[in-house]
Amino acid sequence: MLAIGQLAIVSMISHLIFIALTWRIITSLKLEPFIRKGNETEFKVLLLFITIVIGSGVSRFFLEFLQWSQDIIYLF
Repeated sequence: MLAIGQLAIVSMISHLIFIALTWRIITSLKLEPFIRKGNETEFKVLLLFITIVIGSGVSRFFLEFLQWSQDIIYLF
């Protein structure tokens, strides 16, 4: 049961770190030319959703890779 709790905490922290990292990268891009006047709020919400999708996907990849590396001992 302790391992499940540890995995849950690691997963939550990993997701938050990769979402924050993705947000920093996306906001550093010069995307102002793509924003129409009056749609700034909608564009920021769209960027937030894109950030969550990309950050969660990258985090999921690293967590699965970590799990696979732990499971490889059962191969031998």
